[in-house]
Amino acid sequence: MLERKSHPRALVIDDEPDIRELLSITLGRMQIEVVTAGDYASAIKALGPERFDLVLTDMRLPDGNGLDIVDWIQHHRPGVPVAVITAHGNVDTAVRALKLGAFDFISKPLDLGSLRKLIKATLKLRSGNDPAFDITQPVVAPSGLRLLGQSRPMQQLRQMIAKVARSQAPVHIAGDSGTGKELVARMIHDTGPRHDGPFVPVNCGAIPSELMESELFGHRKGSFTGAVVDKEGLLQSAEGGTLFLDEVADLPLHMQVKLLRVIQEKSIRPVGETREMPVDVRVLSATHRKLDELVKSGKFREDLYYRINVIELRVPALRERLDDVPPLVDMLLDRVAGQIGVTRPQVSDEAMDKLLSYSYPGNVRELENILERAVTLCSNERIEPEDIQLKPGQLLTDLPELAGPDTVNGVAPVDGLEGQLEHIQREAIIRALEQTRYNKTKAAELLGMTFRQLRYRVKKLGIE
Repeated sequence: MLERKSHPRALVIDDEPDIRELLSITLGRMQIEVVTAGDYASAIKALGPERFDLVLTDMRLPDGNGLDIVDWIQHHRPGVPVAVITAHGNVDTAVRALKLGAFDFISKPLDLGSLRKLIKATLKLRSGNDPAFDITQPVVAPSGLRLLGQSRPMQQLRQMIAKVARSQAPVHIAGDSGTGKELVARMIHDTGPRHDGPFVPVNCGAIPSELMESELFGHRKGSFTGAVVDKEGLLQSAEGGTLFLDEVADLPLHMQVKLLRVIQEKSIRPVGETREMPVDVRVLSATHRKLDELVKSGKFREDLYYRINVIELRVPALRERLDDVPPLVDMLLDRVAGQIGVTRPQVSDEAMDKLLSYSYPGNVRELENILERAVTLCSNERIEPEDIQLKPGQLLTDLPELAGPDTVNGVAPVDGLEGQLEHIQREAIIRALEQTRYNKTKAAELLGMTFRQLRYRVKKLGIE
């Protein structure tokens, strides 16, 4: 006999009996069993022994507040999603709840349609419908691009992606150009409860300022010259999914105000429309620029900065994870060779050593460009060091922070520079080798470099 699957269970916490009854009826119609509590003490008592798939709490309670509930759940029931009910316009409190780990928030007066969407999204976290996410494995996006790498920074990045994917909080993705910020945004979308919805990327720097409002919010026929038909905006296109605002620092100030309202009120007003329309979209953003500095200079609104930066996720530069270069080279060579229509070449050890000695100011995007040139230049289906063209002055040994104590404002004197650098590196490597009884693997770990990098420098400096 088949075991009957139990209904999801929710805990509703609110000191107003009418709200508890409304929520109980709404959730009951969604085949959800409801337990109610009127204060913090009763809620904690219920959370102790019982299993819940969802907690919905008001922010104001007689003996505490919703933030206390969120904090208790994060410490004692971290797998249980919790959403908070806030007073209209009280977004600061909602942001604090999201930072503490709340899944999402909804404002009073309650819109039942929005509430049902929130609950359905929340229950996906407990139903097993969200994709499996193994932080030790490369993540594959629908485009076929992969988030490769087993270095510690990439392991930490995957852990953060898995964590923020479970929330609906706005996430700001920071990182240098070419690090793969859009790929990270796709991973957050693909591994979260909105993975069945659309992922809509928008390059804020590519849309003319005068068209920005119409592109994002849409417009009504006749609202301006050239508006001959109603047009759906990018926000409506992302309904039920994720809107990714790339290079968000390029948003004009007048659009920053409107975006702030979208995040706070979860509604939009198309150009030429008299009424606001609810919108169910998670907002992710990214830029290679430092938003906090733009805020200080008055070029980016401080209130918007705090709204989109509820959670910040930093993508490491390639120079910070050089251990990941070999698997990236393998993946990129497969793609480049396929695009050009040639046999995939092999990479000599010397060529790989050269790739591991570079700082990659353009990150993964630059690595791909380097390999495209190398595939074109190489012969006999083998990439040698002479096929790899690197920008001068960007070798790891050339970087100012490696120049030693004889520097002035990060620039070493020209006279004897090469000799000084080689002397500093040779002494450090010899000390590490002696300390590890000439075990190169342990010496590389001690020096904070890969085995290949150490082998390259030992050979270059003539230590052997």
